Amino acid sequence: MKDTKVYNLVKKEEKRQREGIELIPSENYASSEVRKVLSSYFVNKYSEGYPKKRYYGGNENVDELEILCQERAKKLFGVPFVNIQPYSGSPANLAVYLATCKPGDAVMGQALIAGGHLTHGHSVSATGIFYKPFQYSLKKDNVYKNNDLFDYAEIRRLAKKHKPKLIWVGATAYPLKFNYKKFAEIADEVGAYLVADIAHVAGLIAGGAHPSPVPNVHIVTTTTHKTLRGPRGAMIMVTAKGLKKDPELGDKINKAIFPGLQGGPHDNTTAGIAVALFEASQSSFKKYASQIVKNSEALAKTLIDGGLKLVGGGSENHLLLVNLTNVLGAGSGVFAQKALDWVGLTLNKNTVPDETSSPFYPSGVRLGTAPTTSRGMKEREMKFIGGVILEVIDLIKSYRLPDKDKRKDYIAKFEREMKANKKIKEIHLRVKKLALRFPIP
Repeated sequence: MKDTKVYNLVKKEEKRQREGIELIPSENYASSEVRKVLSSYFVNKYSEGYPKKRYYGGNENVDELEILCQERAKKLFGVPFVNIQPYSGSPANLAVYLATCKPGDAVMGQALIAGGHLTHGHSVSATGIFYKPFQYSLKKDNVYKNNDLFDYAEIRRLAKKHKPKLIWVGATAYPLKFNYKKFAEIADEVGAYLVADIAHVAGLIAGGAHPSPVPNVHIVTTTTHKTLRGPRGAMIMVTAKGLKKDPELGDKINKAIFPGLQGGPHDNTTAGIAVALFEASQSSFKKYASQIVKNSEALAKTLIDGGLKLVGGGSENHLLLVNLTNVLGAGSGVFAQKALDWVGLTLNKNTVPDETSSPFYPSGVRLGTAPTTSRGMKEREMKFIGGVILEVIDLIKSYRLPDKDKRKDYIAKFEREMKANKKIKEIHLRVKKLALRFPIP
């Protein structure tokens, strides 16, 4: 008997994705080949442990699969050790803490409000509860100009003062390239492990469109579903520099994942990661990674020319971070996200470096070009998308976030008015027409 309720939801989600345009930088479209193995017979197997050292029988094919996946990752990223079992990016990052720190040790990472990730020591994360975080931010001025936004003198001062065991470099909302060498100099000065979280830019690194942290850091973590275009999984890599600092670091990572945090790996995800790594090793992937950056640059230019403020003065990767304060006021990200969703452009509200509102009602939006590039869109389509964003923002410029006690009713009123707006419906038809010209895998 077919479960029609679930099947119908799958069809509705397929329709939403085909007829809309995804701009969330944390998302992408897995290839049809990746999706095939995700529903393969590997989904049935339980494989606690590591290749040739399993707790259950019948894992000869899983062993071969996991070793193949490991070797592909090692070759693609130029590392001597990799663990491909983490269920997702957050567990992978927590495993790094378990492998290198003791509870209560000082750690450093980029502040969430400055574009960092929850797992880099934010107070509400386990990484900020069980460890002692000291977070660094961005420069207090010139954050809307195209230059390196990190204040290395301040990061060095914090590191020397607090002597962290672990320092993170990497972000979830940073549109420029990272200077891994400068972070390495600071980490080496205080004897800290330096970990690069490349979840957002792993595909760009694999495709040669972004600098690799491997020569400068001890550990690299990444998800596999963003610019790498694989399934929702993660990897932890140890570099030659990391093994030189601690020859047992790979073993410590393995033990942190299993039995420290997880049970058996998701073998179907391992298969999907292996396929994604194979695809990322092809020459066509280099063109794809390069086009992602070209598309980001084109979209950024369109938005800046239209009067919007972009953190970093544009984009050097797949990601753009827009401050809407000058056009819609503080806390306006919620209005932009909702209105753009109704015209078929999906992105997310996001805090900005000089945020004057809150994470629940931030003043910016975050968008990325990896999903659109996967569909074959190029600079011309980015100009169209940028134009639609500017058009929608102009439509909602009279709305402002009210005081807390009035927000629920005000936002409900905004939603009713926008859903009934004829211009919104007309723009939606234009977006749908473009989307249907570029099929998803």
